[in-house]
Amino acid sequence: IEQAVIDTLAHYGLAGERKEGAPGIYIGDGPWKGAKIAALGLKVRGNGCTYHGVSLNVDMDLAPFSWINPCGYAGLATVDMKTLGVQATLNDVQQRLAQHLQDLLSVTHETL
Repeated sequence: IEQAVIDTLAHYGLAGERKEGAPGIYIGDGPWKGAKIAALGLKVRGNGCTYHGVSLNVDMDLAPFSWINPCGYAGLATVDMKTLGVQATLNDVQQRLAQHLQDLLSVTHETL
């Protein structure tokens, strides 16, 4: 999931990176280096069922993040793609992310 987000960001000219010990994807360069742009979650239940998800900040009001410690990290900056100059619709980014996930998982539309 992380790599699909990184690949999606790269498609739009943004550098995303992982941080050891800090789940999510962070901006890898420029004035927003280190700002969190995506959150990821994974849960494995006792019966073996898994739940997973990703939240990629595309175009949103980031003010509420200033009221909390995002992901428990005091002072963690958050950013969205629009603030970084990307003009893309949520639907376009969703489709691109879905395609990267399919490519990385070697899934085709027929196998779904």
